Amino acid sequence: MENSAKGKLAREFFHKGANCAQAVACAFTEECGQTSEKMARLASGFGAGMGRMREVCGAVSGMTLVANLIFGPDDIMDKAGKDAQYAHVQALAERFKAETGSIVCRELLGLAPKQSDSPISEARTETYYKKRPCVEMVVLAATILEEYLQNR
Repeated sequence: MENSAKGKLAREFFHKGANCAQAVACAFTEECGQTSEKMARLASGFGAGMGRMREVCGAVSGMTLVANLIFGPDDIMDKAGKDAQYAHVQALAERFKAETGSIVCRELLGLAPKQSDSPISEARTETYYKKRPCVEMVVLAATILEEYLQNR
């Protein structure tokens, strides 16, 4: 899967300091009718597997956030809309999982099953970027989402 324009943009946001979810979400501000500041705020707690708890990968959460804003139903009683939205989210997650083997942050990072990290994020240094596959995950998620949107 070749890097897309959105993948490159997500990479740029990540290298500027965005967490994984923010990097993906901010790459789609135009499609969501939002500012990058608003998208960064909406996605802020989903980084590092949700608040650094190493659960669902932030890049996958960022894809979900964008899909929610684009496809999600406005009416909470819209069962067909909810079901359709779940289908979008599952399709995106399955594509990501097919490429990586997982959608779980700790598994993607090779951490222990009961990994418990402090809520304090790590400094972004050259060592950080070398030891983490996160930038590749945000590029992949943004690329998957861009292709998904183009096919709709």
